[in-house]
Amino acid sequence: MVANSAAKPSARERLLGAADELFYNEGVRTVGIDRIIEQAGVAKASLYNTFGSKEELIHAYLEGRHASVAARIMKHIERYDTPRERILGVFEAQGQNFGDPRYRGCAFIAASAEARPGDLVEQATDAYRAWLRGLFTELSAQAGVAEPATLARRLHLLYDGAGVSARMDRDPDASVASRAAAEVLFDAALKSADAQD
Repeated sequence: MVANSAAKPSARERLLGAADELFYNEGVRTVGIDRIIEQAGVAKASLYNTFGSKEELIHAYLEGRHASVAARIMKHIERYDTPRERILGVFEAQGQNFGDPRYRGCAFIAASAEARPGDLVEQATDAYRAWLRGLFTELSAQAGVAEPATLARRLHLLYDGAGVSARMDRDPDASVASRAAAEVLFDAALKSADAQD
């Protein structure tokens, strides 16, 4: 008897795979539990035993997206030596998705539009945004910028705008423009810090 070398994905993995595809393409509130269960090929009890509720499944989906985006960005910026290059690399990493025909915009922006105040969806989107803002703040501080939190907020706005432009304008080069704008903002902030010394 030959052992099956490829283990069948667990119910959790299948549910998250179905949720990732359906929630991203159609929205977290629009997609019903029955569609997720059908696509995952699991019993309804599996969803509730694994996640407890649809809300928990949405939260897990967003946490998975957060982990994936963070890993992709961090892997991309590791190739650079300076905080300036790493900041600009965040925009390059973001742009890697823009040419993909399956790109439907930022999953967190879409989910936050459907969130209720204080719910798990809002908590997950807030956590993602705090992580990204924190990354920009940390890199800005490492570079010696006088007001790292201010620069981080501006860079975050550029990042958001690039994602919206890539989706709504169907512009795969939006990250090129946002990277160029980030470069100008960063250099101005650094020059301001140098002038204060």
